[in-house]
Amino acid sequence: MAEVQRYDSLTILLHWLSAAAIAAMWGIAQIVDFFPRPERIWPISAHIVLGLMLVGIYGTRVFWKLTGGRHMPNAEKGVLGLAAVSVHHVLYLLIPITLLLGISLELIRGDYVFHLIQVPPLAPGNKDLREWVGDWHGLAANGLLILGGLHGAAALWHHFIKKDGVLERMRPAR
Repeated sequence: MAEVQRYDSLTILLHWLSAAAIAAMWGIAQIVDFFPRPERIWPISAHIVLGLMLVGIYGTRVFWKLTGGRHMPNAEKGVLGLAAVSVHHVLYLLIPITLLLGISLELIRGDYVFHLIQVPPLAPGNKDLREWVGDWHGLAANGLLILGGLHGAAALWHHFIKKDGVLERMRPAR
């Protein structure tokens, strides 16, 4: 079997760090309301810190993609290839949109982060604005998770059904 051409190790690392951070933040957001008010600071703080980490990961990822990352040919031609490219573009748009909405929400409501840092609220009494931004942040995050799930399902389809080695391109070398 011929050796599979892979993305470079930094691209692979940033891809999987992005996926893990997004999945973890979405999971935290789903359970945060189960925590009583005083203890909510811990999952909210973890969500915020992961979000800030994702800002750095995403910025590094885009910079690397534009300046030094390995580019691969599309795995599919025609409509499926166009769909795959479109999904990647939408993912690259949804990530910063979701992050900016999350940062905006945090600035509107303010929070303590692990009892160490206080983000002062810029609009503490504006419940309508907080809910509006929160709803859009949640919608963007859900869209990101759904699209990421479809992206993952397509990779698994390539791996288990087509057996064409596409998933191997994003797997670290052994």
